[in-house]
Amino acid sequence: MLRIVVKGCEMFDEETFEVTQAKDTVLCLEHSLISLARWESKWHKPFLENMENRTYEEDIDYVRCMTITQNVDPTVYSRLSRENMKDIVEYMNDPMTASWFSDTKAPKGKQKAVTAELIYYWMISLEIPVEFEKWHLNRLLTLIKVCNIENAPKKKMRKGDIYKQNRALNEARRKSLGTRG
Repeated sequence: MLRIVVKGCEMFDEETFEVTQAKDTVLCLEHSLISLARWESKWHKPFLENMENRTYEEDIDYVRCMTITQNVDPTVYSRLSRENMKDIVEYMNDPMTASWFSDTKAPKGKQKAVTAELIYYWMISLEIPVEFEKWHLNRLLTLIKVCNIENAPKKKMRKGDIYKQNRALNEARRKSLGTRG
């Protein structure tokens, strides 16, 4: 969860012609599958695709969807600073895990757009409990990737790779024992 403070400011109400003071507001945000599903149900397009082509309004609305703080004044979102947005983007990009992958093969052909429904399908097919939808989205996607890797059939080594590995092992043994053969 990310906690950010949106600074207060003076605001002029054009209807009452009064100046009001908006207080600092603490927003608690979760970048989760729930947030993703809320946003996609409103905008009817995949959030994780074409990130650079989203509008400012769509980005601010995703922050609304991430908000778990109750009863937030809608004007708070118009007061988000550059620093607030920078913190939000860093939080969304944080992998939230120590797991990493070596992508040895690039996928071929055009891939499907990753939507909330597709992620829910992956969770169901991998028997991941629905409670995990509240996890940070990157952590959930990493768990899905780990499950896919662990469930995949083990690859057999090619003969050439086996010979290469055996040569390296034999060479290391000869070197450690000080022998030639």
